[in-house]
Amino acid sequence: MESNANILDLNQLRRSCGSCALHELCLPAGIGRDDLVRLDSAVRDRRALDQGSMLYRDGDGLQALYVVRSGSLKSFVLNEAGEVQILGFHLPGEIVGFDALATDRHVSHAEALEASSICELPYARLQQVAIEVPALHRQLMRVISREMVEEHRHTVMMGRQQAQEQLAIFLKNLTDRYQRYQRLQRDAITLTLPMSRYDIAKYLGLVVETVSRLFSRMKEMGVLEVDRKSVRILRPDLLADLCRSSSVSTSKRRGTG
Repeated sequence: MESNANILDLNQLRRSCGSCALHELCLPAGIGRDDLVRLDSAVRDRRALDQGSMLYRDGDGLQALYVVRSGSLKSFVLNEAGEVQILGFHLPGEIVGFDALATDRHVSHAEALEASSICELPYARLQQVAIEVPALHRQLMRVISREMVEEHRHTVMMGRQQAQEQLAIFLKNLTDRYQRYQRLQRDAITLTLPMSRYDIAKYLGLVVETVSRLFSRMKEMGVLEVDRKSVRILRPDLLADLCRSSSVSTSKRRGTG
């Protein structure tokens, strides 16, 4: 009876952590029952956020890291004129709050794009569990590294000369990120964009009219179908070509010179 109870406890833990966004942190690392118990103990509450609710604001102290369990969030900063610059969009399975690690205070805002739920990982407790579970520490470092890579890609994308290429890279990146979480049972080719055209424009450094025009152009090219916030990628190969359009054009110009 005791062994059966242990099995049931483990199954319950796997339903609470393994089936949600924390799957990325624990199960791929291959940790055992005792370590899974430690991880589950580090999770405070599953919090619900309404659309437009703030998870944290610029200047708030570091309390926790947050894993998006469902829905999506955006992180952004405001300049001196009060204008918004969006830094990123955060999908299920991704961690939010790394911006506070350097100074123990957040340097951006995080807002729910839609009704969302998050798992809260109190940072002090997470640090302790990471010491006790080396596999978790390694996995956490990988996640932080990937976050830095995403920031680098955003910086590179902002420097692209062609707005069409910027939007193509953005859509390709979203497709890749949805593919990473296939267990969410979303079609990687059909994207339901939780962000507005205005948000996309602020992320890419464009004006909203340009973003709308580019979506229309890509539809005319047969790359995708657009129905409000639903975008279906019809030709992934053409989308990939658009992602490197400026570099291809530059190579052609150099070749003809």
